[in-house]
Amino acid sequence: MVKTPLIDKSDKRRVVILGGGFGGVELAKALHHSDVQVVLIDRQNFHTFQPLLYQVATAGVEPQSIVYPFRKIFDDHPNFYFRMAEALSVDTTRQIVETSIGYVNYDFLVVATGASTNFYGNAEIQQKAIALKNIDDALSLRNTILSNFEKALQIKDDAQLNSLMDFVIVGGGPTGVEIAGALSELRSHVFPKDYPELNFVKMDIHLVQSGDHLLKGMSLEAARRSKEILERAGVKLWLNCRVKSYDGFTVTLDTGETLCTRTLIWAAGVAGTLIDGFRPEAVKQNRLKVDAFNRVEGYDNVFAIGDIALMSTTENPEGFAMMAQPAIQQGGWLGKNLARLLNNEQLVPFKYHDHGSMATIGRNKAVADLVIFGNTYKTQGFKAWFIWMFVHLISLIGFRNKLIVVINWMWSYFTYDTGIRLIIGRRKENTPVEATTTKAVV
Repeated sequence: MVKTPLIDKSDKRRVVILGGGFGGVELAKALHHSDVQVVLIDRQNFHTFQPLLYQVATAGVEPQSIVYPFRKIFDDHPNFYFRMAEALSVDTTRQIVETSIGYVNYDFLVVATGASTNFYGNAEIQQKAIALKNIDDALSLRNTILSNFEKALQIKDDAQLNSLMDFVIVGGGPTGVEIAGALSELRSHVFPKDYPELNFVKMDIHLVQSGDHLLKGMSLEAARRSKEILERAGVKLWLNCRVKSYDGFTVTLDTGETLCTRTLIWAAGVAGTLIDGFRPEAVKQNRLKVDAFNRVEGYDNVFAIGDIALMSTTENPEGFAMMAQPAIQQGGWLGKNLARLLNNEQLVPFKYHDHGSMATIGRNKAVADLVIFGNTYKTQGFKAWFIWMFVHLISLIGFRNKLIVVINWMWSYFTYDTGIRLIIGRRKENTPVEATTTKAVV
């Protein structure tokens, strides 16, 4: 098939943005009133609010309440164009991006492709574990969790039963901690009512962390408090441990110990999502090296923002954390700098304003390190939990999404229940349990 141009020629200068994550969306917003044509390319036709993916995976919120169509976000931007495609490569000499459905010329290219799950080269784990980077992953995890319990009702063999009811989470960052906390809440308040025939004393939740404390990057107070909350909730912590292998049934740690589960949740790391066409010297650790203006090293009209951008500073020699806030701030800042560039004005170096970090670990339980006017305030418990909810709620795109999420949260809070426990679509099943057990007679 001959690939054709994605967009007709324009008399305006064209800014092509690859990726509709936090950075890409913020940049497109910032270019609303600029005299340019903005072309956004993404594999999906919607933006995903990734911090709440774990709540979709644990039946806390509906999947459609954390996504929002790009065309709806920018329906009042006459200079905005969207194409659903996968960016394959870039020809920086001819200033062309090749995609899965065609090609597009650019005057300015902004790479905002984000990050993908990092399995550290372990192909076996990559094939058999469940990651949590997009809405498909979240739904797959939800379906897998629920279908495992449905199957457990028919299992009499203890080893097989434990493999269905036990969960191993790899990675003690915010995502891993939040999933562990959510599963412990479900084990205490929801699953026993749904499956009264199962003994949930047998449901083990394991959290494996390679370091000696949880929530790397947050304060030691937050790490200690989160550890205390999880242990009190019955989560089994494995610190200073790494997962060596996983065959779909047995997790083997580098200490030689083994854990039995059919559900390995991988939240251990991310790597930048690169596309072909960049010089090797512009790439480091799977990220694009950028200067203080987010310009890719060695190029005049190619920029990178968010997770894919490695901006080395005195305070952050390895670049900013691959999180939402740096991406959002870089997107907005680059939008202003591109406007300056079009007006032949001097660019202003990017300056990151750290607002702190938060993680929730269940009902009325959270940790927060907040930076307000340059001062750090540390809080835990109900206050941190309320702040976490407020910040995430106002950050969602769309009034309808905000309303649906707050209704779901209120319902769960007052009823100790989640009403979205549906098995719809894909699930992860490495070895069908029916192939290893004898069907029970009921």
